[in-house]
Amino acid sequence: MSSMQAHGLGTEPVEPDWAPLTDAEVTEVVGPARVVWRSPRPLSAAAVVEQDGRRLFVKRHHVTVRTLEGLAEEHRFLRHLRERGAPVVAVLDSAARGEWTYEVHSAGVGIDLYRDALSWSPFRSTTHARAAGAALARLHRAAEGFDAPRRQVQPLVASFTVFAAADPWAALDGYAAQRPQLADGLRDFPWREDTQRVLVPLYEELAPHLLGLLPLWTHNDWHASNLLWDAEGRVSTVLDFGMSDRTTAVHDLATAIERNAVQWLEAGYPVREDDAVALLDGYQSVRPLSPAESAALPALLPLVHAEFALSELGYFHGVTRSAENARLAYAYYVGHAEWFAGLEGRRLLDLVAYAAGAAGRSGSTARTLR
Repeated sequence: MSSMQAHGLGTEPVEPDWAPLTDAEVTEVVGPARVVWRSPRPLSAAAVVEQDGRRLFVKRHHVTVRTLEGLAEEHRFLRHLRERGAPVVAVLDSAARGEWTYEVHSAGVGIDLYRDALSWSPFRSTTHARAAGAALARLHRAAEGFDAPRRQVQPLVASFTVFAAADPWAALDGYAAQRPQLADGLRDFPWREDTQRVLVPLYEELAPHLLGLLPLWTHNDWHASNLLWDAEGRVSTVLDFGMSDRTTAVHDLATAIERNAVQWLEAGYPVREDDAVALLDGYQSVRPLSPAESAALPALLPLVHAEFALSELGYFHGVTRSAENARLAYAYYVGHAEWFAGLEGRRLLDLVAYAAGAAGRSGSTARTLR
């Protein structure tokens, strides 16, 4: 049993699913090196290593989660972003060894202020929230012109296909059929009834806005601990493109609001309204939303988690074989959507609609809450 503790799906540390990286292991991958910090994130094994006075970031995946081909998809996106001046890490190498795949990156520039924080911990200030929004908009500008197709089917990718489709039921059936581990795991839950009851009504609110959303490769995991910071509170490096895929800009923005403004790990799910507004203001200071995007944002927000929750369910059921985590992933799929139908959720949607500039457009009922 490892002495290292990892983040779980709650607030308590847990035994890691994947053994931590060792000095001997990273030396096999990059040459003589030593581990100086191990990531507590739960879905892979990752570490900062020191080699000849420089620092590298090494990440190990099981081959059932990422093949070299799967890694190459996100690495091509990273190279495009760097060529366009985006502050992302450099891809240095990838390798396969037995049942494992490895990726090696530069360590990035800046201070890792949130590196030990739980993934969905809040920003330290509205200054950070605004800076994160502006950085996301700049990343979307840099992503333009990257026209690769969607990623191949693999676990732990935050895609946008089911509730982007004209027929979400056909898309959902196809999504599950392509992922046998998910299809098998869903048999333990009343997923058709819950989807019809909770998620389909939300889809019907989103559907009229879908045609106005342009495809774009996006980050899909935008939270404070995936960002490095400078001394003035600005974003200096963007990390971790493991969940990236071809979605839309507003999908990525909705993800950022959902992950950072609602405190899902705290009792009662308190909302940091000022952070939501600051993040959105920062974004629009660089890339103003189109009318179609402004109208779509509050409608997409309650659904933006759905496909990643399903992807996690398949991963926990079929890869790590944790029935408890699969249950939590299913609760994530249904429960986050249910929350948005309640008083606090609707209040956040109204606030986002107003801040996005959707008031008065497309029949929006947005109002100021200030």
